[in-house]
Amino acid sequence: MKMSTIDRVALLLTGLLAAYQVAIGINGLGDVPIVAYTVAFGVLLVAGLLMIILGFEVLDSPVVVIVSTIIPLSLSLGLVWEHLDDWRGLYLGFVIAGFLVILVTRSLPMPDPAHNPGQHRKLATIVLAFVHGIAGLIIFLLPSILAANGTMKSGFALVGLGGALIGIGGLLLSFLKAGKPILPKETILRILPGLLLLMTAAFVSGFALG
Repeated sequence: MKMSTIDRVALLLTGLLAAYQVAIGINGLGDVPIVAYTVAFGVLLVAGLLMIILGFEVLDSPVVVIVSTIIPLSLSLGLVWEHLDDWRGLYLGFVIAGFLVILVTRSLPMPDPAHNPGQHRKLATIVLAFVHGIAGLIIFLLPSILAANGTMKSGFALVGLGGALIGIGGLLLSFLKAGKPILPKETILRILPGLLLLMTAAFVSGFALG
């Protein structure tokens, strides 16, 4: 599917917002949140630029699943580290373990003792959905709760909106690459640039207003 001019503009704006967040929007935070948010928005910036340059064909790369996992894992780690002191170590372990398991299930051929060629793919899909689901729920729920109980300003709830959008986008891409698309490929590609722009705008606005 050919990328339209509107798609490229949306991706360019996404990259500019991500670059702004890396350069300015995370100042004054602790070391771990700064690293986590820098990785997340840095990967988003690079992904947007690659799509502008190479078109939607870049999504055919096997690294797409890995990239689509780094962003929510890094964002959720930054949020947990900032706001849930007691859960820092546990969630850091989950992030590392989750990423490694996805990396292994997506990169290495695994023997199938039952001689069922679809079993490995099914396992990889379940792992992917679980890790994405946990990270996405944290990005969606934690900012919403903090904004609702007054711990953070009400604008911080926009980070939760971004979390909902990143969860949708990540799952669409991940299941597409897993060979089990939730929507037709053409539909996913049609909505992806706008979804990325809305998601990034919600994150940047939420961090600025929270």
